Amino acid sequence: MKRRDFLKLAGAALAAPQFGRAAAARPPDIIFLMVDQQRWDALGVLNDKIKTPTLDRLARQGILFRQATCQAPMCVPSRNALMFGLYPSQTGNVKNGSPALDEAHLPLAPLAEQLRRAGYQTAGFGKTHWGQSKKPNSTRGFETRVVGTPGVEGETGARYWSVENPKGVTAYHKEAANYGPGEESVPGYIGCTSQVPESDHRDGWIAEQCLQWLDSGADANKPLFLYLSFYKPHAGLNVPKRFADLYDLAQMPDAPQPPWAQEPDTHLAYVDATNKFHAKRHGEWRAAFSAMPRDERRRTTLRYYANCSWLEHYFGRVLEKLEKLGRLQHTLIVFTADHGDMLGERHWRFTKYCLYDSSVRVPLILAGSVVPPAQRGTVDERPAELVDVLPTIAQTAGVQLPANLPGLNLLGDEKHAASFCELHEADVPAWMWRTPEWKLILFTDRRHTPGQEEIRGELYDLKNDPHEWRNLYDDAAHAALREQLKKQLLARLAAVRERWIARPG
Repeated sequence: MKRRDFLKLAGAALAAPQFGRAAAARPPDIIFLMVDQQRWDALGVLNDKIKTPTLDRLARQGILFRQATCQAPMCVPSRNALMFGLYPSQTGNVKNGSPALDEAHLPLAPLAEQLRRAGYQTAGFGKTHWGQSKKPNSTRGFETRVVGTPGVEGETGARYWSVENPKGVTAYHKEAANYGPGEESVPGYIGCTSQVPESDHRDGWIAEQCLQWLDSGADANKPLFLYLSFYKPHAGLNVPKRFADLYDLAQMPDAPQPPWAQEPDTHLAYVDATNKFHAKRHGEWRAAFSAMPRDERRRTTLRYYANCSWLEHYFGRVLEKLEKLGRLQHTLIVFTADHGDMLGERHWRFTKYCLYDSSVRVPLILAGSVVPPAQRGTVDERPAELVDVLPTIAQTAGVQLPANLPGLNLLGDEKHAASFCELHEADVPAWMWRTPEWKLILFTDRRHTPGQEEIRGELYDLKNDPHEWRNLYDDAAHAALREQLKKQLLARLAAVRERWIARPG
């Protein structure tokens, strides 16, 4: 970020209405806002093509972590990492097909339970995605719980969109009937102008339940942990008309494409080679989107941005409600996502499942009265990780955690040497070590006889090659840097792979 842009961001923080400044004796309210699959750069403060006024205001009044990454580029392991403050290899939940962690043997109490034990009123609205389970999980610390459907979200005592709004569910599923697995097929990414009322969409219904609960369910005598987590902008891109109308198709960018025709010898090429589902789906995306007129391709970006605008307008309504209730006077507000979306890059790839920046980087904002005045309106370029969210919230709330968790308090001065991410999709696995300037990826090529697997690598200069198109791993001029980063990554991997045992704080 250029100096003039930083000053502009900081200046705007002084002019905008503030989300509470008064101190209080009791622990601060924690307002946790989350989305699914929103790219790190899908914020108006970083991208003038997208309209996110509420999130921009949070960034201008708080801290925007511009280098934040997830710990696994897929929903289930990423969300478990965030909730437990542990890397996927430490929880054992490493892919979307992983079963939910056994209720009787959780590695430690998850975020909501930590805060409930500390005296917080805990209310969770929307997606957690613990993983597949043969029987319902507990709500894991949420005293009030509202979600979408059972299945991977089966929680004893929860209320469900699919049960309480069957008319909306039927209308939504009819509109999205051809969107494919995860609503991420070609039709899912083409999307449409939705004919389903906003309050009948899963996210719209959940937002309305949250707003209604705030009117009657919030206990003024307890600190509040409010968790509001939406299922989009994840495809399908069936978006309400009024949010699509915010955008001009002529202003939408086309996805940047590399100079080579086929994915070179990368971990992503290996995923394609070893996973028929991913290879087939990419083939379908590429065939369809490469043949589309440019404006039709750009309409996908427009609808993705419109989804982001739609969801953040609900965040705005919730924050306004909280302000009227006096719940933003002593508060920490967190906004983030579980991972990004390739959105057509690398020859018309969508969704995540790789270690490139558009997949692993996430938006991360801390705001509210507990943010020190000197840090308000700043952009923090430290490597930040989703495992940092738990210790940041816990220390703010006065909750003591085990001493050997890998995350840091982002409101403190500590700093990761780099950010770590792991991918266990197909038969890879692959690991990332990322600084703001460089990225190293190591992956295991198992297309050999057992015991003769090859360790392959990628090295990218993120300042001069932000799209990660030029692999410098075998470049002699970068050999010393490669080996230095490799030692750091292998040391982190060795520590992560040790069985995690809680140590007292």
